[in-house]
Amino acid sequence: MIYTFKYPRPAITADCIVITREAEPKVLLLQRGNELFKGAWAFPGGFMNMAETTEQCTIRELDEGIGLRVSKIQQIGVYSKVDRDPRGCTITVVYLAIVDAPFAVTGQDDAAKAQWFHIDAQPRLAFDHEDILQDAISEYKLHFPQGL
Repeated sequence: MIYTFKYPRPAITADCIVITREAEPKVLLLQRGNELFKGAWAFPGGFMNMAETTEQCTIRELDEGIGLRVSKIQQIGVYSKVDRDPRGCTITVVYLAIVDAPFAVTGQDDAAKAQWFHIDAQPRLAFDHEDILQDAISEYKLHFPQGL
C-alpha cells in the first residue's frame, strides 16, 4: 500500500532496560557500533517495523541485539522530547525487563559490545537514556525495594 500524508510522521522506537534482581542490581547496556553516538552506551532497542507493536519490537530487539528471549516486559513510559534524537523526531516507548542475574552477553547486530553495569555506576549514555534510566530505577524500586 502506498500512502501520502499531509503531515510528516515521527519515527517510533522501542527500548528495553534489563535489570537484574539482586542485592546490588545491574543494568545491561550496549555500546553503539554505528553513528549516531558511536562508542556511547545505550539500551537494547531499535526502530519499530510497520507490522508490529512496540511490545513485539522490544521482544524482537532483545533477541536480535543480545540473544535474550523474554515474554514479560513492563512499559515504563513514552519519551518524545523533540530534540532527543538528532536524526529527527523520534518517539520511543521504553520497557523494563527483570532477570534473576547477569548472564553472558555479546554485542550483536549493530552493538559493538554488551556489558552489565552496577545500576549506580554507568558510563556515558547516548540520547536521553540517562533520564530514562532514572525512571526505570524508580519503577524497579517500586517492585523490588529490597534490591537497592
